[in-house]
Amino acid sequence: MASPQAPNKQPVLYGGQAIIEGVMIRGQSRAALAVRRPDGIIVRRSIPLEGWANSSLRNIALVRGVLVLLETLLVGMKSLTISANEATADEDPEQDQQLSGLAMATLLTVSLLLGIVIFFLIPVLVSRFFEINGANNFVANLVEGGIRLGLFIGYVWVIGKMDDIKRVFGYHGAEHMVVHAHEAKEPLTVESVRRFPPAHPRCGTSFLMTVVLVSIIMFMLFPRDPMWFLIASRIVLVPVIAGISYEFIRYAGTHQNNIWIRLFNSPNILLQDLTTRQPDEGMMEVAITAIEYAIAMDEDRAVPSDDATELSSEPFVPVETTGASSLEYDDEVPPGV
Repeated sequence: MASPQAPNKQPVLYGGQAIIEGVMIRGQSRAALAVRRPDGIIVRRSIPLEGWANSSLRNIALVRGVLVLLETLLVGMKSLTISANEATADEDPEQDQQLSGLAMATLLTVSLLLGIVIFFLIPVLVSRFFEINGANNFVANLVEGGIRLGLFIGYVWVIGKMDDIKRVFGYHGAEHMVVHAHEAKEPLTVESVRRFPPAHPRCGTSFLMTVVLVSIIMFMLFPRDPMWFLIASRIVLVPVIAGISYEFIRYAGTHQNNIWIRLFNSPNILLQDLTTRQPDEGMMEVAITAIEYAIAMDEDRAVPSDDATELSSEPFVPVETTGASSLEYDDEVPPGV
């Protein structure tokens, strides 16, 4: 787990995402990446987290969900860029192309706009057709929600058929399993990690699924006329829906023994059957490396490798650790897990 906590201090909730041939784990001030190169070497990188996403606003319910969504998109794109470079094993550091701030902002904006158009506006326009042909508001809203849900599940199912994505989904499962082991205070070893399920209630997929389900309920509360209001409401309410969804996922992740929470969260867990795969041993090794590196940086036992020249290039060596990782690092010898 994280560093020893004061009695009145909440433990760190680690989580992350799968990247190309690797795993990213978000720590308190940095995201930790572990990527396996084609030669089998596991390398580590770190990404500083944005100050605006970790300000006092992050303690405000509903607001923090929007911050988390934006930060996840930004850090996710940076992580994918780094992992793509490492997975192709560029030996020339000059070829390690990183996205500029402008390019990152452009990609983030385009991603958000595409998401709004595909998953919010298209269902609105299709449901409007049913409304014009006699469907009442309740039916039209149900059609809109059903289309949105179908598009989301269909998108996840289609990309899951791609071979490269199947490997990413394997790393996704590995990421969930090491987080489970960490939260259960179990040793961070392959033998221990493999006992946990590849689904986790705080998964990003669960967040997106919750967004879809919350939007169906939320949009029922607003009129569908005039047309400009119908479209504007679907766009303006996106941050509100994201905030509500995040609060539910956050609560569900810390109340897994509550039968009602497990019942309401069951669609999210079922959906993870499409977005996770049972990882192989190598994938679990990479995920363990990522979470141990995140914990070590939080405890000031590891030097951040924000610069590509500070990469560790030592092979993975299994280490017997508990959820409160016992690895010790110094500034001159980068951690060699």
